[in-house]
Amino acid sequence: MIVIDAGHGGNDPGASGNGITEKDYTLDISLFMAELFRDLGVPVALTRTTDETLAPEERVSRIMTAFGNNQDVIVISNHLNAGGGDGAEVIYALRNKDTLARIITEEIAKEGQNIRKWYQRRLPSDTSKDYYFIHRNTGVTEPVIVEYGFVDNASDADQIKNNWRRYAEAVVRAVAIYKGIPYTGVVPTEGYVVKSGDTLWSIARKFGVTANELKEFNNLTSNLLTVGQVLQIPTPKAPVEPTPPVIPPSDNTYTVASGDSLWSIARKFGVTVQELRNLNNLTSDLLSLGQVLLIPIKEPAPPVEGTIYTVVSGDNLYSIASRFGTTVNAIREANNLTSNLLSVGQTLIIPTTEVPVEPTPITTYTVARGDNLYSIANRFGTTVDAIKRANNLISNLLSVGQTLVIPAAGASTGRTYVVKSGDSLWTIANRFGLTVNQLRSANNLTTDLLSIGQVLQIP
Repeated sequence: MIVIDAGHGGNDPGASGNGITEKDYTLDISLFMAELFRDLGVPVALTRTTDETLAPEERVSRIMTAFGNNQDVIVISNHLNAGGGDGAEVIYALRNKDTLARIITEEIAKEGQNIRKWYQRRLPSDTSKDYYFIHRNTGVTEPVIVEYGFVDNASDADQIKNNWRRYAEAVVRAVAIYKGIPYTGVVPTEGYVVKSGDTLWSIARKFGVTANELKEFNNLTSNLLTVGQVLQIPTPKAPVEPTPPVIPPSDNTYTVASGDSLWSIARKFGVTVQELRNLNNLTSDLLSLGQVLLIPIKEPAPPVEGTIYTVVSGDNLYSIASRFGTTVNAIREANNLTSNLLSVGQTLIIPTTEVPVEPTPITTYTVARGDNLYSIANRFGTTVDAIKRANNLISNLLSVGQTLVIPAAGASTGRTYVVKSGDSLWTIANRFGLTVNQLRSANNLTTDLLSIGQVLQIP
């Protein structure tokens, strides 16, 4: 017969430190231990099953009335220690031998906890009596006080948080050994040993449970694991092949590699970070190597209506846009272009403009000996900057035989852009399918410095 005493309670919190309050853990340990004894068919009673304040007299009364004043009654009083020490200890009554206390410490040690000692303690004013009332006032029963560790020691506190179920089961196992009760193990004693590279997510996936279930089952207060830490696995208790997620045919998966972040993966697949979070039920942006993410597939954009044009030698996006009465940016978007570079023979979709316009005739000029940009601009009534923009020139150097697109005099897109916080010449140029030099030339800029609210002309 077993009486389990959850130390402290109610207005008496007991020891506290490192996120642990003694009365809460002793109650959890006691309730869990009672279930294990019941599974073994051992009669069991508890002094408290809620967060209740118990005076010493009431606690003793409940112990003595549970099964009477009987030598076959074992009293287990569960406690946590404080005072700067380390490890577990067991105190037994003066009237008893140390056998049970020794077996309890041996079994707790098997679960990885350090052991201080098992011992008796005498009342200083009368050394014939026990120091603790649980020993002194409980008749002929066999009481033990089990201190599982020190809450004011950070390492011990972590051990208690992560392993209190294992320590409780060790005490049950010790009583079974002491009383010769067949014991096959209610809680798997092997558990899962954390290895280098493990995360809560990867272990949960391995055993077909969720990371939250693992945290709750092991009383973890954070996602941090240590190599060698032993985790108990909630049902199913044996490893199972995880059920693969149901992935619509249009969805892809991606395995996280070194250096990946949600932002880089989202950018790679043309989706947003929030879309990745939502599809994968992520509560943070932290990823682990080997983690498999579902990648949402965007609905294909409707086909772009327009003219098919094959790039010929001398073409550039500006000259083609001018010829068909559209913009460089419209051509880039219609063809998913990431730069202004074209290759001869490349096929482009020229989007249809909302208002049909007559294609602008293109004037070309072949550079002759003695020509320069100024003389050519003067000849055609345009400007040096306009010719440079039309031909993506980054300098004023020309070569004999070079073919230039000559923009119409005064040609301008009429577009402006107001500089915002975080803008740079590069980001603005990239947005409009231009080069930084084209933006500089169009706005007569002598530096790359911009100011918020500045209005730029977009060629």
